[in-house]
Amino acid sequence: MNWYLTVIKKYAEFSGRARRKEYWMFALMNFLISILISIVGGLIGKSDGLIAVSLSGVYTLFIFLPSLAVTVRRLHDTNKSGWWFFIVFVPLVGPIVLLIFMVIDSDPDTNAYGPNPKQAPEPE
Repeated sequence: MNWYLTVIKKYAEFSGRARRKEYWMFALMNFLISILISIVGGLIGKSDGLIAVSLSGVYTLFIFLPSLAVTVRRLHDTNKSGWWFFIVFVPLVGPIVLLIFMVIDSDPDTNAYGPNPKQAPEPE
Protein backbone atom coordinates (compact mmCIF):
# COMPACT_ATOMS: atom_id res chain seq x y z
CA MET A 1 0.00 0.00 0.00
CA ASN A 2 2.93 2.33 0.67
CA TRP A 3 4.05 2.12 -2.96
CA TYR A 4 0.56 3.21 -4.03
CA LEU A 5 0.59 6.13 -1.59
CA THR A 6 4.07 7.14 -2.73
CA VAL A 7 2.80 7.53 -6.29
CA ILE A 8 -0.26 9.47 -5.08
CA LYS A 9 1.98 11.83 -3.08
CA LYS A 10 3.92 12.52 -6.28
CA TYR A 11 0.55 13.24 -7.95
CA ALA A 12 1.78 15.06 -11.05
CA GLU A 13 5.56 14.81 -10.70
CA PHE A 14 6.93 13.85 -14.10
CA SER A 15 10.60 14.42 -13.31
CA GLY A 16 12.86 11.86 -11.73
CA ARG A 17 12.80 8.08 -11.85
CA ALA A 18 10.47 5.33 -10.63
CA ARG A 19 11.80 1.84 -10.15
CA ARG A 20 10.06 -1.27 -11.42
CA LYS A 21 8.70 -2.19 -8.00
CA GLU A 22 7.08 1.22 -7.54
CA TYR A 23 5.40 1.03 -10.95
CA TRP A 24 4.12 -2.55 -10.67
CA MET A 25 2.97 -2.27 -7.04
CA PHE A 26 1.03 0.85 -8.03
CA ALA A 27 -0.47 -1.01 -11.01
CA LEU A 28 -1.49 -3.93 -8.78
CA MET A 29 -3.10 -1.71 -6.13
CA ASN A 30 -4.83 0.34 -8.84
CA PHE A 31 -6.25 -2.88 -10.33
CA LEU A 32 -7.48 -4.13 -6.94
CA ILE A 33 -9.06 -0.78 -6.05
CA SER A 34 -10.80 -0.68 -9.44
CA ILE A 35 -12.27 -4.13 -8.84
CA LEU A 36 -13.40 -3.09 -5.34
CA ILE A 37 -15.06 0.05 -6.71
CA SER A 38 -16.85 -2.02 -9.37
CA ILE A 39 -18.13 -4.45 -6.73
CA VAL A 40 -19.31 -1.64 -4.45
CA GLY A 41 -20.93 0.15 -7.38
CA GLY A 42 -22.68 -3.08 -8.38
CA LEU A 43 -23.94 -3.64 -4.85
CA ILE A 44 -25.24 -0.10 -4.47
CA GLY A 45 -27.02 0.06 -7.81
CA LYS A 46 -27.41 -1.68 -11.10
CA SER A 47 -24.17 -2.42 -12.95
CA ASP A 48 -25.14 0.03 -15.69
CA GLY A 49 -26.62 2.52 -13.24
CA LEU A 50 -25.49 6.06 -12.57
CA ILE A 51 -23.86 5.23 -9.23
CA ALA A 52 -21.59 2.50 -10.60
CA VAL A 53 -20.54 4.67 -13.53
CA SER A 54 -20.01 7.69 -11.28
CA LEU A 55 -17.80 5.82 -8.80
CA SER A 56 -15.64 4.37 -11.57
CA GLY A 57 -15.52 7.69 -13.41
CA VAL A 58 -14.45 9.66 -10.36
CA TYR A 59 -11.70 7.17 -9.55
CA THR A 60 -10.52 7.15 -13.16
CA LEU A 61 -10.27 10.95 -13.19
CA PHE A 62 -8.47 10.91 -9.83
CA ILE A 63 -5.90 8.30 -10.85
CA PHE A 64 -5.20 9.43 -14.44
CA LEU A 65 -2.40 11.94 -13.70
CA PRO A 66 -0.58 9.77 -11.12
CA SER A 67 -0.69 6.83 -13.55
CA LEU A 68 0.71 8.92 -16.36
CA ALA A 69 3.37 10.44 -14.08
CA VAL A 70 4.60 7.10 -12.73
CA THR A 71 4.73 5.71 -16.29
CA VAL A 72 6.86 8.65 -17.42
CA ARG A 73 9.13 8.28 -14.37
CA ARG A 74 9.44 4.54 -15.12
CA LEU A 75 10.49 5.37 -18.69
CA HIS A 76 13.05 7.78 -17.25
CA ASP A 77 14.36 4.94 -15.07
CA THR A 78 15.15 2.94 -18.21
CA ASN A 79 16.88 6.04 -19.65
CA LYS A 80 14.12 6.80 -22.15
CA SER A 81 12.26 10.03 -22.67
CA GLY A 82 8.73 10.30 -21.29
CA TRP A 83 7.57 10.97 -24.84
CA TRP A 84 7.95 7.24 -25.48
CA PHE A 85 4.60 6.90 -23.69
CA PHE A 86 2.87 7.89 -26.92
CA ILE A 87 4.04 4.68 -28.58
CA VAL A 88 0.99 3.12 -26.91
CA PHE A 89 -1.13 4.73 -29.66
CA VAL A 90 0.60 2.69 -32.39
CA PRO A 91 -1.85 -0.15 -33.11
CA LEU A 92 -0.90 -3.66 -31.94
CA VAL A 93 2.84 -3.08 -31.52
CA GLY A 94 2.80 0.07 -29.38
CA PRO A 95 1.30 -1.37 -26.18
CA ILE A 96 3.66 -4.37 -26.39
CA VAL A 97 6.69 -2.10 -26.74
CA LEU A 98 5.55 0.03 -23.78
CA LEU A 99 5.03 -3.13 -21.71
CA ILE A 100 8.57 -4.23 -22.53
CA PHE A 101 9.87 -0.82 -21.44
CA MET A 102 7.98 -1.17 -18.14
CA VAL A 103 9.44 -4.65 -17.52
CA ILE A 104 13.13 -4.08 -18.35
CA ASP A 105 15.57 -3.34 -15.56
CA SER A 106 16.63 0.13 -14.49
CA ASP A 107 19.63 1.97 -15.81
CA PRO A 108 22.11 1.02 -13.04
CA ASP A 109 23.90 4.38 -12.96
CA THR A 110 22.84 7.97 -12.63
CA ASN A 111 21.31 9.06 -15.92
CA ALA A 112 19.95 12.32 -17.35
CA TYR A 113 16.82 11.94 -15.20
CA GLY A 114 18.49 11.48 -11.84
CA PRO A 115 20.19 8.94 -9.57
CA ASN A 116 19.23 5.28 -9.49
CA PRO A 117 16.17 4.94 -7.19
CA LYS A 118 17.25 1.43 -6.15
CA GLN A 119 19.98 3.06 -4.08
CA ALA A 120 17.43 5.13 -2.14
CA PRO A 121 15.63 3.67 0.90
CA GLU A 122 12.28 1.99 0.20
CA PRO A 123 9.08 3.52 1.63
CA GLU A 124 7.88 1.81 4.77
